Amino acid sequence: MKILFLLSLLLMPVAVFAQHGSLMGRLTAGSEPLSFATVALFGTSIGGTTNDKGYYHLKNVPAGTYTVVFSNVGYVTGRYNVSVKPEEATVLNGNLQESSSKLNEVTVTGVSRKTELRSNPIPIAVMTRKEMDQNVNNNIIDAIVKGVPGVNAVTTGPNISKPFIRGLGYNRVLTLYDGVRQEGQQWGDEHGIEIDQYGIGRAEVVKGPASLTYGSDALAGVINIIPYLPAGENNVLKGDYTADYHTNNGMIGTSLGLSYKKNDWRYAFRATAKAAHDYHNSVDGYVYNTGFREFNLSGMARVDKNWGYSQIAATVYDNRQEIPDGSRDSLTRQFTKQIAESSTDNIRNRPIVSNDELRSYSITPLHQRIQHYRIYSHNEFKLGEGSSINASFGLQQSVRREYNHPTQVDQPGLYVVLNTLNYDLKYNLPTIAGIESTLGVNGMYQTNRSKTATDFPIPDYNLFDAGTFSSQKKSEKLIFRAA
Repeated sequence: MKILFLLSLLLMPVAVFAQHGSLMGRLTAGSEPLSFATVALFGTSIGGTTNDKGYYHLKNVPAGTYTVVFSNVGYVTGRYNVSVKPEEATVLNGNLQESSSKLNEVTVTGVSRKTELRSNPIPIAVMTRKEMDQNVNNNIIDAIVKGVPGVNAVTTGPNISKPFIRGLGYNRVLTLYDGVRQEGQQWGDEHGIEIDQYGIGRAEVVKGPASLTYGSDALAGVINIIPYLPAGENNVLKGDYTADYHTNNGMIGTSLGLSYKKNDWRYAFRATAKAAHDYHNSVDGYVYNTGFREFNLSGMARVDKNWGYSQIAATVYDNRQEIPDGSRDSLTRQFTKQIAESSTDNIRNRPIVSNDELRSYSITPLHQRIQHYRIYSHNEFKLGEGSSINASFGLQQSVRREYNHPTQVDQPGLYVVLNTLNYDLKYNLPTIAGIESTLGVNGMYQTNRSKTATDFPIPDYNLFDAGTFSSQKKSEKLIFRAA
């Protein structure tokens, strides 16, 4: 406990007090005012929109030098450097030109530095929150499969899906949550991804040779799942509520998200609950022991200053998933249930499952329980002249229990606990001759332990992993003319 307490202290963001000023001005397109355009300070969470006459006013801006980004659909994004002085109102006007392309600019994070999707040489498919909501699903992986070509999944239940890219899966597809490796038991078909589907802002999928920059665990590809962080007005509590119902398995899903912003600080919290009975298909009817119950909690605090930013977040995942075996009565073809241990179980004399049991939201004794706890921190420190240091740390624990003893319902057949400490340090060098260079080191320390169970499918182990890397990127505009 002392070690966890010390790690939590190290991960806590450090508040640095600075004097504040404000930034104001007017945005135009030609000689006309540009209404409801986005104004943002690059690398921070500070931003706003212009009013109907093109004017904007950003208050409580920490003193310092920033890159101001003006953007609007149908216009070329404008960038201006500005120095905000303490206790003063700095005036900056902008003018945007119309663009022949109507495609919104999307910023991706699955590379060495944040960059725009259209100027990124690495092929990355981005799926937004809106696109996920448009695809009916029981978990986040099913939503990605329906929205990103080339990504498939192995599904062993309505709440368990494992991603596959180019025919490879399991430990060959690396899953990240907000840039931190998702570490759970990945060696079985019944081991899904422990992430709240309602709390996701977007997903970035890296396919092809570029995924090898993430190591051998990313041989097939990388899926970076980024949580949803609503941006609200200062000193205003903002909330969103999601209700979801599926007729196939009676799934009821609810999720409540709250966010609050006060000057340089941002806070976000989300609570989610889902429950479902056995699902139904046209061939089998209701399939016994496919129900589930899931609870999720997450919270985040972030501070943005002129020196950079610091963010700490935590998630709690708790899922009870029934274990189907598919046994049926030989005459009626109805599903039957196991009530005796495997040594005395006679599959031909099992009792038939009633209709009430098939539609019950109660979890049966034969089920698995997966709990995942995570706390992590992202930090960026600006060093001047375009250079910066990024430091990320994550501590997570995955607890998996499978209850497969019908006469001893509290005795797990499988009980494993996986603890993982992740670290990632990057130094972004100043841009020289248009070349962006990054040096870094990352890795993890991991321990796996089997507890009081009747089966031990994998041995206990300790793992220490460390590696260094470097990356360079140079963007050039090529113009082709035909005579």
